Amino acid sequence: MKRILLRSGKSPYEVVSVEEALHRDVIATNSGNLIFSDATHKILETPHTEVVSNGIRTDVSAAARINEEYDAFVVPLANAFRPSFEAQLKRLTRLITKLKIPVVVVGVGAQAGVGYNAGRLKAIEPAVREFVSAVLDRSASIGVRGEFTEKYLRDLGFRDVEVIGCPSLFLYGKDLTVTKREPALTTGSRIAVNGSHSAVRSQGLDRVIADAHARYPHLRFIGQNLSDARQLHWRDLSDPNALVTAMPTHPDHPMYREDKVRVYVDPVTWIDDLRAFDFSFGSRIHGNIAALLAGTPATVLCGDSRTLELCRYFGIPHRRIDKLPEDLDPASLYEEADFGALMGGHQERFERFTGFLDKNGLENTFTHGDGGQAFEQRMRSLSFPAGIRPWNDADLASLTTRFGWLQSRITELGADNERLRRELARAGKSGTAAPAASVYRRARRVVGRPIRRALQSGRQ
Repeated sequence: MKRILLRSGKSPYEVVSVEEALHRDVIATNSGNLIFSDATHKILETPHTEVVSNGIRTDVSAAARINEEYDAFVVPLANAFRPSFEAQLKRLTRLITKLKIPVVVVGVGAQAGVGYNAGRLKAIEPAVREFVSAVLDRSASIGVRGEFTEKYLRDLGFRDVEVIGCPSLFLYGKDLTVTKREPALTTGSRIAVNGSHSAVRSQGLDRVIADAHARYPHLRFIGQNLSDARQLHWRDLSDPNALVTAMPTHPDHPMYREDKVRVYVDPVTWIDDLRAFDFSFGSRIHGNIAALLAGTPATVLCGDSRTLELCRYFGIPHRRIDKLPEDLDPASLYEEADFGALMGGHQERFERFTGFLDKNGLENTFTHGDGGQAFEQRMRSLSFPAGIRPWNDADLASLTTRFGWLQSRITELGADNERLRRELARAGKSGTAAPAASVYRRARRVVGRPIRRALQSGRQ
């Protein structure tokens, strides 16, 4: 049995409560990450291959154990080549340089504007070079999202670069069917909209959402950020994203008060819910890919290179968000959306993706397994939490669940605090500890901060 370590927030089979998912941040700040990591898990799981999640952690000290226990390290990434991800990229590079097993990167992307200007990435070039070099020392090629990232890496001197898109759209292998069930959108249509805080704050998406909310009574906003989820479940406004009050996940927004907002911590429930919708649109690439996987028509409003290059590669209907009309109606996006290129070229793109896996010594369930049937059967046997809804009602059930979890956290942290006290006392007796007061204060900071944050969140 071959064992693959997969960089992912959690195994698709792991069922966790909403409270635990938010506390552990299993979505790695964005639930879209689980769409492509779950797809990669399913694709790589065969009768001869076990796939294990690393919990998204980059533990450099674990290199020896990884070398001993695993046969390959597979790293699905999104827009990893961006300044704000440089520190994480360097940590990942340090781990990879200590690994003696194959390391395969699938779907990495560089992030710039829709004009594909890589100038803003100049400062992180050394980090990108070191990362890609370390990966290519341990694999045959590196898989990138699309044309922009391919050119970016080739301009840096790398040749073993393959455009494979994102694993997410291969969740069902070579099969992908998207159908317009209605000839046109009407006021009775169920429409899903999504968007990032930056698109709402500075790219005009706030106006688009407000207009659609006024026109379509069954509009629903689907958020993806950890801060979105915490605003819905805890009414937690401690994150800087809470300053964007035009975001439907904000408690002051009318869609929040009308229960027309959701965030999902499991792709399976996300995709299942979107099957009931007539259309999806917005600036979130994986929010709309979730809809396409559900067979629901979708259009992406592209605000940067990471979404644009994926849409171009897969043939996903899209518009540049900076060129939208003032009075954009989702009905016009629905009417013009053509899924011929998406579906017509899907098998060829799938074969290119599996060819990339073959070249890098990785089997896939569609060629070497049961096509994912065992995966799907196991997923259907599990009971995942429903999408997170706005906390508008102070009913006994919701209070019991939330405060029950808070009480368990306080008990757990109290036990940790007592353990630290005992360790402090033992260290003090041995004469090797730092001054007791400073160690105690440090322990209080470490233990007390999560308690205060949890309690403050519960009060908002």
